[in-house]
Amino acid sequence: MTESLLRERMAIFGKSLYDRGYLHGSSGNISVRLEDGFLVTPTNSCLGFLDPGAIAKLDLSGRHLSGDKPSKEAFLHVSVYQARSNSQAVVHSHSTHSVALSCLQAADPTDLLPPITAYGVMKIGKLPLVPYYRPGDPALAAAVQETATDHSAVLLANHGPVVAGRSLEDAIWALEELEETAKLHFLLEGRPTRLLTAAQVGELNRVFPS
Repeated sequence: MTESLLRERMAIFGKSLYDRGYLHGSSGNISVRLEDGFLVTPTNSCLGFLDPGAIAKLDLSGRHLSGDKPSKEAFLHVSVYQARSNSQAVVHSHSTHSVALSCLQAADPTDLLPPITAYGVMKIGKLPLVPYYRPGDPALAAAVQETATDHSAVLLANHGPVVAGRSLEDAIWALEELEETAKLHFLLEGRPTRLLTAAQVGELNRVFPS
């Protein structure tokens, strides 16, 4: 896929996420890996109104090459790409239910969501919590890189999800699945719930390896 077409698709998916409430204001960012670097949405931009030509281009170390000034959280994307060689796109959002989950005291910070649905297991897997750092803190990069090595989706404490995928579509759909699973988690809270068994989760992991 050409760089021009990737820029167009980033704008299309950004608008889709914004229109459906997964993003708000100027929050969130999207990136796509290229052979010589990656594209990332600009800082202080609303993803519902992206200009494809203004999307920033960075080299693999995160150095700004062209386009508008990149998101101040571009280092998160660099960290994920360095940790996950097979990931071709990364999405970060402040989706309401995912952020709410990131603010709760976690019984198990290595896996924040129970196995509610098959697609939650298939598209998200275990969801670990990355400790809180202020937005833009470079120290967050090392924490995300360490956690992302074994997980395609992580949740930043009191902040929101960072989700990687083998394509832009995969990353977007996994982010949406995470937000909807978090919503289900809160809807079912306090009710007798039939979760997937360990055997059922194991079967999904065997049949649909990440």
